[in-house]
Amino acid sequence: MRKLRWVPLAVLCLGVVEFAVFWGVSRVIGLGATLLLAVGLMLLGVVLLRREGLSAWRRLREARLAGQARGEQAVDGVVGLIAALLLVIPGLLTAAVGLLLLIPPVRRLARGRVRAATEKRIPASAANSVFGPRKVRVSTPHDPHHQSRERHRPPGAGTSGPGEVIEGEIVD
Repeated sequence: MRKLRWVPLAVLCLGVVEFAVFWGVSRVIGLGATLLLAVGLMLLGVVLLRREGLSAWRRLREARLAGQARGEQAVDGVVGLIAALLLVIPGLLTAAVGLLLLIPPVRRLARGRVRAATEKRIPASAANSVFGPRKVRVSTPHDPHHQSRERHRPPGAGTSGPGEVIEGEIVD
């Protein structure tokens, strides 16, 4: 709850920064062009809001019918909706952030952050049912004695070698 007490101040600061950006851009390209740009970005946000919402709903439904975990589709939908909402909010700075979220590498990064934040806040068993089993990579520590013992084993016999990476899934 302590984090929420800063929300009004953050909104006020965002408004001041948005006004400063709007004023600066209007001095460079003119007030009329800046207003047209802001309205155009808001209209783009409205169109994207509808498209992203319908697309996310369709992907969630297809994953449910296929019996797959629906977490990835939900996270992708959330990031798309956030991008569209940032475009709808009047302001050039929020629109720029919304446009950045539409670029695939930035969107992939944002999806990873949203997923990590979600997994941190829900129990592991719920995360497994939402996102599916977690994939992990484990590397064995380097042990010189272990290496000398492994030298005499035929390849593929028994245990893994030093520094070998083992991939798997964690299933509760």
